[in-house]
Amino acid sequence: MQTEMNLSQYNITDADLEIAKISCEELALIVDKYESINKELHVLGKDFIDEYLYDIETACIHSYRYRTKDIGHLLEKIVRKKKENPALFGKLDHTNFHKYVTDLIGIRVFFLYREDWIHFHRYITSRFENNPENYIVDRLNDFDEDEDHYYIAERPKVYKRSGDTKIYDSSEIDIIADGIYRSLHYIIKYKGYYVEVQGRTLFEEGWSEIDHDIVYPYYQDDEMLNDFSKLLNRLSGMADEMSSYFRRMKQEKEANKE
Repeated sequence: MQTEMNLSQYNITDADLEIAKISCEELALIVDKYESINKELHVLGKDFIDEYLYDIETACIHSYRYRTKDIGHLLEKIVRKKKENPALFGKLDHTNFHKYVTDLIGIRVFFLYREDWIHFHRYITSRFENNPENYIVDRLNDFDEDEDHYYIAERPKVYKRSGDTKIYDSSEIDIIADGIYRSLHYIIKYKGYYVEVQGRTLFEEGWSEIDHDIVYPYYQDDEMLNDFSKLLNRLSGMADEMSSYFRRMKQEKEANKE
């Protein structure tokens, strides 16, 4: 059957399904449901862009892009999450997966300089209600059915590189020092769905897209591809640092002229 072919393509095995306690038939129902709402999700993503990010100067960003989640990545994520955390994802099925998966609509915003994160952070937290009482704990029971209630649904977080200077404020955002890359993450409840908004520099985005296209999620155990990705990752981090130095030099030269 077509579903079995697709599962094989996405490296999902019978053993994975058994551990995740989900059937091929249920995944097929998820595919059908997702395909039926995908056009709506595209429209919602465009609406979000038009309302909040189209004016890039007001949003304090360089540029943006958006997408809906690839069906293969969706299936892989569902199976992986149900395997890793059955207590949290055990009740996920074709009727409610949109309450569990927070990146069906994904939006990326880009900065020229890593220090510019704070401007976008202040912008987005001024446009959406940021009340800890709204933060998701139980994916199923904490889902707000009110489509007109827009709010930040998780505490914002940032992944930072090892050795980064202190440019993030832990009172405003959770700081995760995994040493791999720099990226802001916001989960926003919007028109009945969650929208994941990520913010990163153009250099970080270049590495991330190549890594995502080649390594993630199907070749994470390939040693050679991972080594090349790590090398490109380090180069992108150095490029970010150089960009910041360039701007500091410009600012100092302009200050000296004055």
